[in-house]
Amino acid sequence: MRDLFFRLGLPAVVVAAACSSSSSDAALTVQAPQPAVASAPVEQGDTSIAYFAGGCFWGVEHYLEQMDGVVSVESGYMGGEVDNPTYRQVSSETTGHIETVRVRFDATRIEYAAVAKRFFEIHDPTQANGQGPDVGSQYVSAVFYTGPEQKAATDVLIGKLRSRGYAVVTEVRAAGEFFTAEDYHQDYYGKNGKKPYCHTRVKRFGDD
Repeated sequence: MRDLFFRLGLPAVVVAAACSSSSSDAALTVQAPQPAVASAPVEQGDTSIAYFAGGCFWGVEHYLEQMDGVVSVESGYMGGEVDNPTYRQVSSETTGHIETVRVRFDATRIEYAAVAKRFFEIHDPTQANGQGPDVGSQYVSAVFYTGPEQKAATDVLIGKLRSRGYAVVTEVRAAGEFFTAEDYHQDYYGKNGKKPYCHTRVKRFGDD
């Protein structure tokens, strides 16, 4: 999802490029750079909200929002040291933020563990410092838990993967402040009629 304009030092505009800046999958929708919007503070123990980072947030959002019981998925940034970062800032790898999605789900219809399991199936949790063709600290694999129950469920899933031979590198960290990404990042594939090529579902747990 590198921005070719930024790399070339062209005027300060944001170009929504594909995950790996491939021209075959790029949507050159030019937007003026806007800062991300801070969300309400994370409420520890809120079991109806989950935060996952697994490379380009477009693909993670696309797959998780298809789950029955998931109410909404938003793309954004978490884990950094700058308030209200722009996509350009995050892409420069100077803020410490990771491209993250916020998942709101109906806990009476789906458990956190089921959402987290799907997260581990739709990205490669063994790839360090990136995901697919996207390499950089903003694309690392991470789970941001809101309480001990989510951490425990995540640890169980990682344990199962490791028992099956996967060298999981996913970071498990306490959730911090989530900043919603710019509008053109939200529901990117739905808006553009495209499908992710940075992500695909792999049933890594040996079941359906």
